[in-house]
Amino acid sequence: MANIVSLLFIMGMAMTCFEIGVGNAALTMNYYKFSCPLVDSVVKKNVQRALNDDPTLAAGLVRMHFHDCFIQGCDGSVLIDSTADNTAEKDSVPNLSLRGFEIIDTIKEDLENKCPGVVSCADLLAMAAREAISFVGGPKYHIPNGRKDARRSKLEDTFNLPSPALNASHLIRNFRKQGFSANEMVTLSGAHTLGVAQCMFFKQRLIKKDPTLDSQLAKTLSETCRLGDNAEHPLDASGMHFDNSYFKSLTSNRGVLASDQTLYTSLKTKNIVQNYAINQTLFFSEFKKAMIKMSLLNVKEGSEGEVRKNCRKIN
Repeated sequence: MANIVSLLFIMGMAMTCFEIGVGNAALTMNYYKFSCPLVDSVVKKNVQRALNDDPTLAAGLVRMHFHDCFIQGCDGSVLIDSTADNTAEKDSVPNLSLRGFEIIDTIKEDLENKCPGVVSCADLLAMAAREAISFVGGPKYHIPNGRKDARRSKLEDTFNLPSPALNASHLIRNFRKQGFSANEMVTLSGAHTLGVAQCMFFKQRLIKKDPTLDSQLAKTLSETCRLGDNAEHPLDASGMHFDNSYFKSLTSNRGVLASDQTLYTSLKTKNIVQNYAINQTLFFSEFKKAMIKMSLLNVKEGSEGEVRKNCRKIN
């Protein structure tokens, strides 16, 4: 997988010019200023409408953005449907539970009516995740645009996605391959303040009687698993609200996934978790920076990609 695009930036609400060198071109904050000036309002309107109907989709959009960026870069490849001669990323086991594709479809259709052939699916997904985080109480941030859409999406490319069973050392190595520090890895993990986990991803902790799992939570999770492997449990107590409750849960041994609780039990990351558990402002500040950095992973520019007419199909 390609390394993180090197960048130099200044962030601020009043910022009007923001360029990041990528290959022979640049992503800019005002990329659609003249070609599709309504893009931000269209994305925001459609995301808010969808989340008003189903707030759980906020976690879905954020997770989809992460899974897109960590495979072959932020290129919308996770949105492509499989065909008779190709099994795409979205049909790999880690991606079968992804949700929110219909929201991206709706936004794309809306924009194709207003400014056809202009806004990429990769940009739409990054913007939709940003709006979802803001909608459920998370930090607001700005991202540059100009990503092009991939012409490739293959199941085998997903094998390096982080597993919910990894320990802190493995997670650090996995994220380092993408250019992230241990601090940034823990920061991005804070997105687990949203969403749920299926029993199949935490039942081994119950079978092995994981000593780092709170006994009361273990009983609750066991009840959940009686409903089957696909039964779901919230990843933290705050449900669909973006805050630092995830980190507070870890300090009480109430992390649902082994890959979450390991962030507190490992000396390499424990202090980071503790700092975020007591300081939500710090977490929000670092989360914004980490999300912007992630949105720039191996972006494609110019002839490296395309602007799909339909996010589910290569042109």
